Amino acid sequence: MNAEEYQNLERVERTHWYYAGKRELVRGWIQRTRPPRPEDVLLDCGAGTGLFAKEMEALCRVLVLDDHEEALCLLRQRFLPGQILSLSGDQVPLPVGSLEYVTALDVLEHVADDAKVVQGFHRLLKPGGLAVITVPAGMALWSDWDEALHHYRRYSRPQLRALFPAEHWEIVHANYTNVAAYPAVWLVRKWRRWTTPAGAAPGPRTEDREPAPWLNGLLQRVFVGTGRLRVPLPFGVSLLLVARRR
Repeated sequence: MNAEEYQNLERVERTHWYYAGKRELVRGWIQRTRPPRPEDVLLDCGAGTGLFAKEMEALCRVLVLDDHEEALCLLRQRFLPGQILSLSGDQVPLPVGSLEYVTALDVLEHVADDAKVVQGFHRLLKPGGLAVITVPAGMALWSDWDEALHHYRRYSRPQLRALFPAEHWEIVHANYTNVAAYPAVWLVRKWRRWTTPAGAAPGPRTEDREPAPWLNGLLQRVFVGTGRLRVPLPFGVSLLLVARRR
């Protein structure tokens, strides 16, 4: 990501309905699928500011991984040195089968070879361990937001599921999330594209601003509530996948 995006993220993510809702939703699916024990180890890949991982410390042991210096500076403020990992070449410096959980929240879209990253998750997890993934969904929503965050792609559900082949993974849950916001997000992003002159820098983004408290709370409740549904949903702004290593 661009360096300024980390500042934007740190400024809004603690209370903004999307970021707070995403963390709540992922914690809920982890507790629902394989409740953590204090001795279990969770690696948060692409940990960013480290807020999700910090919240998970109440449930289990936590390690964080990132390769951007802006993120590492923030992580050093929240975690002990022994909890912070960086890549060794293209490998995570941990033994095979050493983790109960791997999380990657809005990470796979940032890497060219997402299949190789998922293979790395499989290497790190113990049999029965969980990978919990969120990604942006729907190339119809592609915008300057994706370009600023250096995304390679937005996903469809079949595309995300294909990264977790049945011989290696049991897919516990794979569904679109943030469904109710989809029409508004589509309109805002298309409007911004249509009204920004060619070559001009985009104006302030709606995604960087927190709504009024009443609306922020309502949006978070709707986001989390629909994200808990097991009924297959036809579209959404994001996707969430929970997979168990065989």
